[in-house]
Amino acid sequence: MIELILMQRVEKLGQMGELVKVKPGYARNYLLPQGKAIRATKANIAQFEAQRAQLVAQNLKRREEAERVAERMEGLSVVLIRSAGESGSLYGSVSARDIAEACKAAGLNIPRQQVLLDAPIKTLGIATVRVELHPEVLLPVVVNVARSPEEAEKQARGEEILREEEVTLEEELVAELGAATRE
Repeated sequence: MIELILMQRVEKLGQMGELVKVKPGYARNYLLPQGKAIRATKANIAQFEAQRAQLVAQNLKRREEAERVAERMEGLSVVLIRSAGESGSLYGSVSARDIAEACKAAGLNIPRQQVLLDAPIKTLGIATVRVELHPEVLLPVVVNVARSPEEAEKQARGEEILREEEVTLEEELVAELGAATRE
């Protein structure tokens, strides 16, 4: 285990300024290169304590800016048009990069690393995705995945597209059976 000082809040690990013990690979491959932490040596601890007020003020300023952006972009909804099968499963998937590009088109300029997507979206429908504007500020973005803009509008209104298609298939079958029995 390696002891580190967190330079910013890290989800499921700790707050800025905390001393944490993590596995060497997590420190070496993620926290240290990203600048999210520094090694907890005596010199680094002394330097951090000397600059603590300044670092906290910078963090607070960045957080306030992120909160203003979050207020401005609250209720952001993006539409992604994808081809899908009859059952509603996509032929590809919607990734964090796709969502970041759609957000950019909607006026929120973010890199794909800020889109917190547990797993790629693989079905048609509406999903809510978290966008991390700052380690302490999360913005929910509604992602509407549909086959066409018209279908996206129906989904946004709350209509179920797949069920409608199933009903029309049933109606066709009933009509064909009715025609066959009349003959």
